[in-house]
Amino acid sequence: MFQLAQKACQLLKRKAHVYRLCPTAEQARTLTQWIGCTRLAYNLALEQRKTFFRPGRSFNIASQSRDITALRADFDWIRSAPAQPLHQAIRDLDRAYQNWWSGRAKAPTPRKRGVHDSMRFTDSETLSFCRLSRHVGKVKIPKLGWVRLRWDKRIPGTVKNITISHKAGQWFVSAQYEYEAHEPANSNLPSVGIDRGVALFAALSDGRVIEAANPGRKAQKALARAQRRLSRKKKGSKNRAKQRLRVAKIHARIARCRKDFLHKLSHDIASNYGLVALEKLEVRNMTRSAKGTKTKPGKRVRQKAGMNRSILDQGWGMFGDMLAYKLADRGGTLVKVPAHHTSQTCSACGAVDVASRVSQSKFCCTSCGHEANADINAAINILRRADSPLLPVEAVGCHADEAGTIQRAA
Repeated sequence: MFQLAQKACQLLKRKAHVYRLCPTAEQARTLTQWIGCTRLAYNLALEQRKTFFRPGRSFNIASQSRDITALRADFDWIRSAPAQPLHQAIRDLDRAYQNWWSGRAKAPTPRKRGVHDSMRFTDSETLSFCRLSRHVGKVKIPKLGWVRLRWDKRIPGTVKNITISHKAGQWFVSAQYEYEAHEPANSNLPSVGIDRGVALFAALSDGRVIEAANPGRKAQKALARAQRRLSRKKKGSKNRAKQRLRVAKIHARIARCRKDFLHKLSHDIASNYGLVALEKLEVRNMTRSAKGTKTKPGKRVRQKAGMNRSILDQGWGMFGDMLAYKLADRGGTLVKVPAHHTSQTCSACGAVDVASRVSQSKFCCTSCGHEANADINAAINILRRADSPLLPVEAVGCHADEAGTIQRAA
């Protein structure tokens, strides 16, 4: 009976880990050709759906997979590529159409070289990883053999599929694996509210502040210099291709620095707190351009563009996603609360007044005189809203809502 209960608590989970591939020059050429064939299969299937569709005739995964098989029989250079990535490209296209029809994404567009350079292998029987030394390993790829990689972590489960990608001149392999995990017990760690910002990345309700990493701002001069040089290169020339690669490498380094900072921070918070409260921010709306239209041009466009760049440099959305799954693995909870007036509400008396926010870092309540760091004050309000969600705040008038916040007329 105990064994049955123990098995019931076990969950099958899937995760992925990314390794840096180190192929030889010949292996890199082969992988590049295979990715080109995969991109061709996707684009041909997309064109087929667009051009030859008519009422009574539809395309699906089975019919287009048969067309790919016939295409491989007619052309040797396509037949040299493995069949798995080609058929997976058809599945990717079908999923893109399903997302479009359900309103989750825009209409599928053709894949471009240098943008969508990836392919996926799904036959787990033909995939294998092996460690050679402390920092060196290898992966077995169908029809190619063993390819060396940078080893930094073992795979604690069964490999289900791998995705090989080429970004900014570097090769990567992402291994998705399946493992058994016990259902975590509810965490008894303390709760915390987090206020995200730009000057400071985050302020915690317990008084801790976290400085922003700003990887994009630190690389801004180097990126601007590289982009200026790119603009002077002749289109279609080899020098322009080389400079494009330099620009792409700078962008890739910025992304890696941002992800490293967010992973370390989210791991630290998930390990020390059981409930984390964040504001529910619509980052896409917050970072929209202020250009406006010809008839109604926007105001302070350059200032808004700089603010948008700073917000996107923080990676707020990625931070929330990382916190969510890391807390779930440890039995914790992530709660997102309404963001209205958290920075204008006094954490001591609950009065809401715009004038209380004296500056970016200082909060002084106009009602009770309470002084505090503005970000920490907001983090305390966020945590309270997680304990007792707020009702929609009224624009005018005075009321006491569920969390005890008093709304005053400005």
